Amino acid sequence: MSFPAGWPSADRIQAWRAALRRSGERRLLLVEADSDLSARYALSLCRSADAVRSLWVGRLSEKGGSGLVSVRPTQAHQWLGRELDLVIWDGRSGNPPDDLAALMGTLAAGAVLVWLMPPLAEWADFDDPDYARTGLADAGRHPFLARMATLLDTHPAVVRLHASGEVTGRLDVDGGDDRFQPTDTPDQSAAIDAILRAGAGRRRRPLVIRADRGRGKSTALGRAAAQLLQDKWTRILVTAPRSEAVDTLFAAAEARWPGARRDGQRLQCDGHSLEFVPADVLLRERPDAGVVLVDEAAGLPAPLLADILTGWPRVVFATTVHGYEGTGRGFDVRFRDALDRLTPQWQTQRLSQPIRWRDGDPFEDLVNRLFLLDAESVTGLSSQAAIRIEPWCPAEADSGTLAQAFGLLTDAHYRTTPADLRQWLDDPHARSWLARSDPDNAVVGVLWATAEGGLAPALAEQVMRGERRARGHLLAQSLACHGGLAEAAMARMARVVRIAVVPELRREGIGQRLLAAARNASREAGFDLLGSSFGATAPLLAFWRGAGFYPLRLGLHRSASSGEYTLQMGQALSAGGMDLLLRLQTRFAEHWPLLLGDAFRSLEPDLALSLGRDWVAAAPLTPMDRAELAAFAGGYRLFELSRLPLMRLSLQAGVSERLARDDDAVLWCRAVLQGWPWSDLQSAGLCRGRRDAEQRLRQLAGKLLEPVDIPPH
Repeated sequence: MSFPAGWPSADRIQAWRAALRRSGERRLLLVEADSDLSARYALSLCRSADAVRSLWVGRLSEKGGSGLVSVRPTQAHQWLGRELDLVIWDGRSGNPPDDLAALMGTLAAGAVLVWLMPPLAEWADFDDPDYARTGLADAGRHPFLARMATLLDTHPAVVRLHASGEVTGRLDVDGGDDRFQPTDTPDQSAAIDAILRAGAGRRRRPLVIRADRGRGKSTALGRAAAQLLQDKWTRILVTAPRSEAVDTLFAAAEARWPGARRDGQRLQCDGHSLEFVPADVLLRERPDAGVVLVDEAAGLPAPLLADILTGWPRVVFATTVHGYEGTGRGFDVRFRDALDRLTPQWQTQRLSQPIRWRDGDPFEDLVNRLFLLDAESVTGLSSQAAIRIEPWCPAEADSGTLAQAFGLLTDAHYRTTPADLRQWLDDPHARSWLARSDPDNAVVGVLWATAEGGLAPALAEQVMRGERRARGHLLAQSLACHGGLAEAAMARMARVVRIAVVPELRREGIGQRLLAAARNASREAGFDLLGSSFGATAPLLAFWRGAGFYPLRLGLHRSASSGEYTLQMGQALSAGGMDLLLRLQTRFAEHWPLLLGDAFRSLEPDLALSLGRDWVAAAPLTPMDRAELAAFAGGYRLFELSRLPLMRLSLQAGVSERLARDDDAVLWCRAVLQGWPWSDLQSAGLCRGRRDAEQRLRQLAGKLLEPVDIPPH
């Protein structure tokens, strides 16, 4: 089997890997040749790498790859939490950024990632198969890949093998006198001590551990769990976004727990056990446990984390600061308020020193640069600075501005991943605006929008009926399908994908100015509607409503990423857009009373009442409604027989605002609008029982009837 003369042999690569292991470093080997030659070379490396933890990502012939573990590119993220020594990534099978970045984080000291790709000069026009699922398949040039190619061209962690036989980069390592050994660091020891204190100490003092990849937080969790099970507790539970993410944790616990036996996701000895439980099962069944450990907490929705926080007396959360599936900074944005409010004596611990590779490993710098994992927004800003709004193209930006803008999105949103960076750079329909401060030119706000809709009538009709999906048209497709209007997919929409402002300058009107810029540009470009789709919270609803947006639809299920219902809002930019907006609002308002008592039984009352301001009943109360309401308020008519007119009263114009200001608003919303039984109301602490609840509802009904001017039927 012959390869270009200058390419290193498998034995040479083995020796290189050994030198890397001694120095505590990792490398990227970029093979820039045709598909067949690259695959044959990579297979030769795999066959010579005896007893190493290896993985092939992409296409692999059964004959050539016998005995090799292989996965599809979009499955690579499932290996998070494990360690690998050799990874073959066949880029011609697709390069999903989240999965590629995740797998790069699994490489231990001495590991090499072999990336099979065309020459770097061709990357900007490379027809990546992964674009088919993103709506970018017809985008043409790909700035995201072009940016990666520029970074890879000269980075010291990259060795390039050219089809000509030329080798660019160094296959030697600058090693010192000391051989690198993965070992405990002072950071890790301090983290273990902190976990032990939280796990054995006073209730309601949760611990939050923050670390970058490779800092040993999962190992610290496992070792501390083993100690707590031997010293104090009978049962400790572990949860994470995926079961594979806790493999390192369980291995660390098993190594420190003599006599323990592992059975799948359970480690036990003498009646004591460490068990993995998926987060949804944990909250549904609420099993007893001395401690609950949450690994990769940034990958779980904030409302779910808050439920875990209050569900057990001792909880430890561990999160990755610069991660691949949501970050520790986004975790802070959504979860810190819950920690401060519910458990104000919570503790924190930070791990900075790497364990699986040496500090300063150039491969870590490469991964951070490729995916902007360490990008952070500016801080220390003055509210007195002058702010200007300007259109901006991220694909043409300098590296410093791009890092500031993407860092701001990462800090402000719960889940911002490398895939978002690719979508932002490569979408030819994307339009962006920056808010910059003078005189330092710092990025203090950013808005990212994209064009949707404009589908042909026949396709729009199929989308409305649910027969077809239109990739890249999230808002238009959703409004057409769930709103029952094909015209929603035919209309031209500009969707705000993300908007963010640095915390120090929020409530200064910067977000509204960014929206105004997007609104004016979209109107001039002939769009019918400016819209947004986001996880619904009361503050976000208030922000968008303040910008002149109206609720159009609320998703029927909580989002897996945010844990919140998806709210879609819009603002008309044309006469056709206004007609569409009114039709969508009117139709959803008709569904609203039914949905509140069914799909939205768990919707937060403040949101339910606030949304009720826009989705009100068109028909006034009838004389019979008023008579039954008076009978209920007077203390004689049963609640069950009065619920229909009570619901109608709730949906009258102006009543939602009055309800929201009353102390019994939550009780009214849960009982009248969402149909909670008396036992659930009592369990939730909203009443002492049926008699108490009915009496308070009667009093509130009386107050609502008196001041509200209800027109006669």
